[in-house]
Amino acid sequence: MHGYLAIILHAHLPFVRHPEHERFLEESWLYEAVIETYLPLIQVMEGWLRDGMDTRLTLTLSPTLCSMLMDPLLQDRCERRLEALVELAEREVHRTQWDKPFHPLARMYHKRLCGLRDTWYHYGRNVVGAFRKFQEMGRLEIITTAATHAVLPLLANHPPSIRAQILVARDHYRHCFGRDPAGIWLPECAYAPGVEQVLQEAGIKWFLMDTHGLLHAHPRPRYGVYAPVFTPNGVAAFGRDHESATQVWSRQSGYPADARYRDFYRDIGFDLDLDYVKPYLPGTSTRGFTGIKYYAITGAQAKVVYDRGPAMQAAADQAQHFLESRMTQLQRLGNIIERPALLVSPYDAELFGHWWYEGLEFLDFFVRKTVYDQKVVRLTTPQEYLAANPTHQIVNPSPSTWGEDGHLKVWLNDANQWILPHLDVAQTRMTELVLRHATPDALTLRGLKQAGRELLLAQSSDWPFIMRTGTSPEYAARRVQDHLLRFLTLHEQLTTTRVQEPQLAELEAKDNLFPDINPGYWAPKG
Repeated sequence: MHGYLAIILHAHLPFVRHPEHERFLEESWLYEAVIETYLPLIQVMEGWLRDGMDTRLTLTLSPTLCSMLMDPLLQDRCERRLEALVELAEREVHRTQWDKPFHPLARMYHKRLCGLRDTWYHYGRNVVGAFRKFQEMGRLEIITTAATHAVLPLLANHPPSIRAQILVARDHYRHCFGRDPAGIWLPECAYAPGVEQVLQEAGIKWFLMDTHGLLHAHPRPRYGVYAPVFTPNGVAAFGRDHESATQVWSRQSGYPADARYRDFYRDIGFDLDLDYVKPYLPGTSTRGFTGIKYYAITGAQAKVVYDRGPAMQAAADQAQHFLESRMTQLQRLGNIIERPALLVSPYDAELFGHWWYEGLEFLDFFVRKTVYDQKVVRLTTPQEYLAANPTHQIVNPSPSTWGEDGHLKVWLNDANQWILPHLDVAQTRMTELVLRHATPDALTLRGLKQAGRELLLAQSSDWPFIMRTGTSPEYAARRVQDHLLRFLTLHEQLTTTRVQEPQLAELEAKDNLFPDINPGYWAPKG
């Protein structure tokens, strides 16, 4: 045995819930992820369990994602979406009956969607519970992230906000999984000195960093990113392996760019007659993705019809290449360092299945090859590795993120910099509210809790990210504004008048996550 590999999938989506609309375009982000990533991943893991494989995987399930997955309204809507796609796939089977290139693909989609529907009902619509089962069986380590995925270094001027983001996430994890989280994915892998003190308070044992955050630590880590380090207060930091990341993430040479794979953007929601696809579109006013796509990436030339056979061969070949690359790495490291080397490979979960349709087949091939075909690489989780290897160097990590160029310009730039001054004011006012109402009555406590929810939602990293990328900038800006205005309304009622119960109840029904939120987390520590 030469070393270990920890694959970490980060599953996170912003909290999008609009009960006031029957169909809302941005809610489809959740349904796409459930149908194209989470349910297929559960099926893959069921296969590993069925075949008696001793597998390990680490998965972030963010608090906002878990809140949506467990929400009855969104479960109902996700179910309707899944049933509608089964119906659309069945219609496609009939429509393409005499269209030889497309008919086998239509049948594939119908079979696949029916299987996903079976998995959905098998687990009683409880995706969170399905993953909890794998954790309780020792096959999966589920970790958390900040409550609403805030970029924590941008909150450094108000330490109670960092504390609330982490402690609310810890409490919510307890509610979902019946235990405390051992690890945390710092949102955007963004680290600033002092974060580990709150992690220690929350009982979190380890966090993940980007490569340069560890390599630029002081003193320099003896083993680079190939072993964790301890921060001075005893919380462990793991660094991302650059080589394995590049093989997947690179725009030019990464596996998902292979021309044999399915093209993400060429969807029947855009290609077919609008009257035919309109009942199955995610929104009500524009064309959109259905998930049924008939073309391969192809390259510069005209698109060719997607062929499942060559795509699966590509996934198998690349899984073999990925395994051989990790074996070579670990054998080389085994000749250099005197302890078992660890490679940490973190990815966005939605890359697998959603953006990269064959990504979960790639993962399945890779894990099976790792379990059955070699004895150099052993799959592990960060917490399992720490338990087996408890002694590590103590260093002070460097401020860092896995964002563009390794710093925070994605979340703080000309498109979104207006957010931060408003957050600074709201964060200070939240602490003032908590100190003002040290012993609140029942209605005041409800108001404080909702003010905390609105502030957390305004702090989400997703909104400035979307403003920068331009995918739905108007929606993202409106979300920040709405949550800040709701917070300011509650602040005024909590300071100058009295909480208006009907208005509060409306906000509680709309932004209904974190039912047991503790406003005391915004008080200065001690």
